[in-house]
Amino acid sequence: MNQSALLRPDWTPATIALMILGFMVFWPLGLAMLAYIIFGDRLRGFKRDVNQATDGFFASCRRSHGRHRPHFSTGNVAFDDWRKAELDRIEEERRKLDQMREEFDEYLRELRRAKDQEEFDRFMRDRKNAKRDDNGPVAEFQTP
Repeated sequence: MNQSALLRPDWTPATIALMILGFMVFWPLGLAMLAYIIFGDRLRGFKRDVNQATDGFFASCRRSHGRHRPHFSTGNVAFDDWRKAELDRIEEERRKLDQMREEFDEYLRELRRAKDQEEFDRFMRDRKNAKRDDNGPVAEFQTP
């Protein structure tokens, strides 16, 4: 069992022990561990949303910063041209990476949806099989 499985946001022996130890050492630590146990599942989505918001904010700052400030010139035309070409190339790479990240996020969402659908279908299939084994034909399929 790896370390992340021991400290997952759930009522495991490790998290309970850490919570009790936290209350014994310094009560805010125990309270923080209790909050992690209860609300830890929501942290992953919250972190992703905060990261996307800050990425968008700083990207807009970079774009607006470039618009309001004239292109810095060193006086060497060759260097300035090379610098502009490199910055444009880097910006294009950043756009490609952002697009790939969005595509990968969409791929992961689709995988999760497919996995959830498969688990639900398996549950319904097992449920129908269990009803057939217990009561003969399933009540849904009986005709009056």
